[in-house]
Amino acid sequence: MFSRFIVATDLSPASFAIVNCLGGLRAYGAKQCLLLLCLDFQQAASTALSYSTAPLEDILGQQKEILGKSGFDVETRILPGFAKREINRVAAAESYSLIVVGSQGRSMVGEMLLGGVAYRVIHSARKPVLLVRLEMKEDAESVCVQATRCDFSEHVLFPTDFSENADHAFTYVEKLATDGARRVTLLHVQDRARIDPHLTQRLDEFNEIDRGRLEKMKERLQNQGNAMIEIELCYGSPFDEITRLIRERNVNLVVMGSQGRGFVEEIFLGSVSHNVARHADAPVLLIPAVHRGTAGNAGKTHARSFV
Repeated sequence: MFSRFIVATDLSPASFAIVNCLGGLRAYGAKQCLLLLCLDFQQAASTALSYSTAPLEDILGQQKEILGKSGFDVETRILPGFAKREINRVAAAESYSLIVVGSQGRSMVGEMLLGGVAYRVIHSARKPVLLVRLEMKEDAESVCVQATRCDFSEHVLFPTDFSENADHAFTYVEKLATDGARRVTLLHVQDRARIDPHLTQRLDEFNEIDRGRLEKMKERLQNQGNAMIEIELCYGSPFDEITRLIRERNVNLVVMGSQGRGFVEEIFLGSVSHNVARHADAPVLLIPAVHRGTAGNAGKTHARSFV
């Protein structure tokens, strides 16, 4: 499914933590990796004035070796330009199936690529983006950055609002189940803010309808592989319920559509999917809409959508 993927690196300790954890992608067919370092124009000019990219290439070589030992065929590349633009451009132009970014880290050239730029990549991506969660642990003598929950096939959580884009994201969950995901939880949250108080009397009706939808999705997944499939139907704040389940069920990968409520709202990164990507304890795989930015998509979502 993800045979060719890009890893965005900034050569920081955090980016080393990312490349060390990606062996789990092999379960989903990952084979070829592009390790991509982008330098903005000021950084590129500074590098040119030094007459050598050898220090950067040396560190890229170290990360390439790590990925090679995990079984990937690795290419490295240094490009001038803004990371958000170049990463997404290369992914689209060269038909990569996945972009991998991290959630924090300061690069050796001083920019928070694995923080701020990572979310800008997500915001404009037309390819699936895997956001790897990083933890920073400090003691009296050192700071250690490590990736968390990197067995991406152990437990997959799929929150759905039954929107068109969530349906598209579910096709990826089906592929994960086919490729060997061991456990999948299907989740729908009845959004209290949309139901209370005027639709509270219809909550039982909504639950019956939506449980039926989840059961049909469960049946589809059971026909795809041998994963254990579970259903969760909750009432409350979608963000709170999703992050609670991630913590309580030790979820290893969250799969979400990233445009369930339409492109205009997505501009402000205020959707549940992006909030989960920023705050969840587990890696998040965001699946962009099929036709990003088309006017017709916004009106086709479920009446109680949340993603």
